[in-house]
Amino acid sequence: MDDPLVLDANAVAGEMAEFFGVEMTALTHRCAHCGNLGAIGTLRAWTRGPGTVLRCSTCSEVVVRWARTPSGVKLDLRGAAVLEIPGR
Repeated sequence: MDDPLVLDANAVAGEMAEFFGVEMTALTHRCAHCGNLGAIGTLRAWTRGPGTVLRCSTCSEVVVRWARTPSGVKLDLRGAAVLEIPGR
């Protein structure tokens, strides 16, 4: 990651745990664009916009994005072909 504005998804772990109710960074995702399978914590995070964008570490396509609004959180997961959350 050569861009100083880019973090890994571990930087937003607390916020993701708030949405999903579980610690997310070690869970598995599959990129809907390139098929890359990996831990959510390996996604690249852009956090300085009006929302947060997580991009695939292989193809750079958007996997997850969200924004807080006055009415709540808008969450877009369409870039994740699979998001595996084990049963509790």
